[in-house]
Amino acid sequence: MTPGNLMKKSSKRRLESFGRTISLISTAVIVFIVLSILYFVTSKGISTFVTDGVSLGDFLTKSIWNPGTVADDGTPLVGALPMIAGSFLVTLISAALATPFAIAAALFMTEISPKSGKKILQPVIELLVGIPSVVYGFIGLTVVVPFVRSLFGGTGFGILSSTLVLFVMILPTVTSMSVDALNAVPRHYREASLAMGGTRWQTIYKVVLRAATPGLMTAVVFGMARAFGEALAVQMVIGNATLMPNSLVTPASTLTSILTMSMGNTVMGTLENNVLWSLATILLLMALFFNILTRYIGKKGAVKK
Repeated sequence: MTPGNLMKKSSKRRLESFGRTISLISTAVIVFIVLSILYFVTSKGISTFVTDGVSLGDFLTKSIWNPGTVADDGTPLVGALPMIAGSFLVTLISAALATPFAIAAALFMTEISPKSGKKILQPVIELLVGIPSVVYGFIGLTVVVPFVRSLFGGTGFGILSSTLVLFVMILPTVTSMSVDALNAVPRHYREASLAMGGTRWQTIYKVVLRAATPGLMTAVVFGMARAFGEALAVQMVIGNATLMPNSLVTPASTLTSILTMSMGNTVMGTLENNVLWSLATILLLMALFFNILTRYIGKKGAVKK
């Protein structure tokens, strides 16, 4: 081996070593940032129960939210149940609405008319993804809220208006991931079904959709995570009333809407501020739950395959 080749090999090894070092440093920084966020939010969140003496059971089950006052027994009125219920309602209903539309659009793009489907729906999906949340909220405020008001009465603000806005917001996410899940189904599954005499619809229903079920469930979970964490658009159309939602057309609130409204009006270290960090901790735990659920679904799908 010539000296020139030896120098080239040594240079390549140094570059590889440098690349590995940069990768390890970047990974360590990311892990450190994530752990720091987890520690910071969690430590602030548990201060409500450790420092201020609020009962965790009361916080999760009581329905009166007024951190500036106390009850007759001296306990703060910080029942977060209305916000928790509002967040879950808008998330579940919007995901239930978006899922059939997203799967239908994905099937049209992959199984029924791939060329024209992608030509028509792909730009629409990309456009919906690129629209900022404040624009969705403004459209909801000027279009959806008056529509709900004229149809059902009341103020128009509430769970239903938020659900309709979130439905449009999470639709491109669920659709894009559903397309990827359907495209991941091996082609020979379809060919085998057709060779055995199955029609195109039988192949789609009994073969493609069943094989893509883990991926489709992952898409729905991602959509739910997107809906659960949305703040500005929901805040603009839900009404922000810290009351238990007794119908879909009465003003309500979510964890994110209360956080965005109240965080700038509190003093760090006070009970009013700590309970908001407790709401943020619930959001963080739900984000972790959605991520764990996604990984679990992916592993189950991999085992089946």
